[in-house]
Amino acid sequence: MTEAFHSPSTQRVSQPGREEAVVRAGAHPVEHESPADWGWHGETGKWGQIGGWIATAVILTYLIGNHEGRVEDLWLYATAGLMALILIWDLRRKKTAWRR
Repeated sequence: MTEAFHSPSTQRVSQPGREEAVVRAGAHPVEHESPADWGWHGETGKWGQIGGWIATAVILTYLIGNHEGRVEDLWLYATAGLMALILIWDLRRKKTAWRR
């Protein structure tokens, strides 16, 4: 790295399995961050399902329009069908999952 980008108040640290880190002098690099450390605690729950079904309905509303070809319709049906299958799979997975 060129000297133009090097600040005397920082140092470069090599982290195994990660990119090179730039650390302030006197600080230590983060060894491991779990998603819970920054606020992610799990799945989206019922709001993810609601949003998924709304998105599926919005995809189907694209069928209403002034397009003449039917290839668009096939893609919209396939996309909405795939989204519905994933949402149903997710519901089933949640019902049969081991509970804590």
